[in-house]
Amino acid sequence: MHGTRSIRRIAAAAVAAVLLPLAGGAAAQDKVIKIGVIYDYSGPYAAGGSETHAWGTKLAIDMVNARGGTEGYRIQPTYADAQSKTDVAINEAERMLTQTGVDMIMGVFSSAHCVPLATKVDTAKKFFWINTCISPAVLKDRHLRYVFRPQVHGGQFGEMSPDMLAEFSQSKLGMDKKHLKVAIIHEDGPYGVGVAEGNDRAARRHGMQVVLKEGYAATSPDLSSLITKLKRARPDVILHTGYNPDITLFLRQGREQGLRFKVLIGHGAGYGEVDRLYAAFGNDVDHIFDVDSVAATLLDPAKMAPEIAEVTNLLEKAYLAANPSAKQLTLHASIGFGHTWAFLNDVLPRAIRNHGGITPDALRQAALETDIPDGGTTQGYGIRFNPPEHEMAGQNNRAFPVIIQYIGGDMKLVWPPHVAPHEPVLPLPAKSPYAMR
Repeated sequence: MHGTRSIRRIAAAAVAAVLLPLAGGAAAQDKVIKIGVIYDYSGPYAAGGSETHAWGTKLAIDMVNARGGTEGYRIQPTYADAQSKTDVAINEAERMLTQTGVDMIMGVFSSAHCVPLATKVDTAKKFFWINTCISPAVLKDRHLRYVFRPQVHGGQFGEMSPDMLAEFSQSKLGMDKKHLKVAIIHEDGPYGVGVAEGNDRAARRHGMQVVLKEGYAATSPDLSSLITKLKRARPDVILHTGYNPDITLFLRQGREQGLRFKVLIGHGAGYGEVDRLYAAFGNDVDHIFDVDSVAATLLDPAKMAPEIAEVTNLLEKAYLAANPSAKQLTLHASIGFGHTWAFLNDVLPRAIRNHGGITPDALRQAALETDIPDGGTTQGYGIRFNPPEHEMAGQNNRAFPVIIQYIGGDMKLVWPPHVAPHEPVLPLPAKSPYAMR
């Protein structure tokens, strides 16, 4: 978040910029759906992307209410700060479910929070719509009834980076992919472990040499020993999954200790916070990659449903109005907004119209019937959930990540080919402080 302004004040200012174009009647007053929204507004996860996801989520709720609500219902959110602590996240969910009386839970940035929360909410027979957290462990082999995730899962994040490397290893790095030395480093929670497993699986499938695979605590105050191991292993490519400030710590200590590599690919969280990266490191972060769900404005509007293209334009205007120093819509604001928008404009109306209201079972049935085609969300992908018998029941099987490269402070969409207008720049140019000499 910029300065000391609260996320709520920023979102309130932003929504004012788009209310007039959206005005379509007074918001419904007689019926409400109470949504408990949990994000990290403080602590290390806040700067790693949680605040920005929360901003997008709140903007979507405010915009829907400004349009008159959904099928006669006004959205009544209750916002809770998980403080980057799993026990706080669980306690806040318990408080909202038992005392505030929310009808459902939404949000959640950290997979470390998400894994236990999914069990708690499902056991309570309440509905849980996951906008953000990506660990496969949230859903894999758990067959939860009331938990649905439109977001991409971490295994997909992890597999995509070696896939791109395999495509360009020979043409851009001058190396057969089987000679490529890869180091996999990650925070040691469910988020980092899930992505790292995908990294390892795909790298070995392509025959790449995994020269180091190591986890670390996201709260570690010193990563110099990890950097020493990386220097000894001399990888061509580093695949990194972390939050923040551990990403900042890694980049700073790596620069100070003379760590060199040809390619660095991050996987979401702090690597998706382009403004923060450039504020901390300037052009030193040029040509770093991020695997993430896409920022809506990087997609071709012609390939999006007309109403989604219109909403994307309003989203971008609101974000830039709220963040005057920003050059472009951030990935995380787009994700938080897009997944919330899909629930409020697709799942919720169908539950009310076809299944009798907003009970957990009505919302569950409506979610299972979701069939949004590609181009039907601000993230470019569609939404269709795996059925209850699937090993990843409740996961959106149409979601896919993309790879972004930062060049001159701009985000360039470089992978996969069917959506990317640019090719990646490999290896790091000689002027980079991290480039191999």
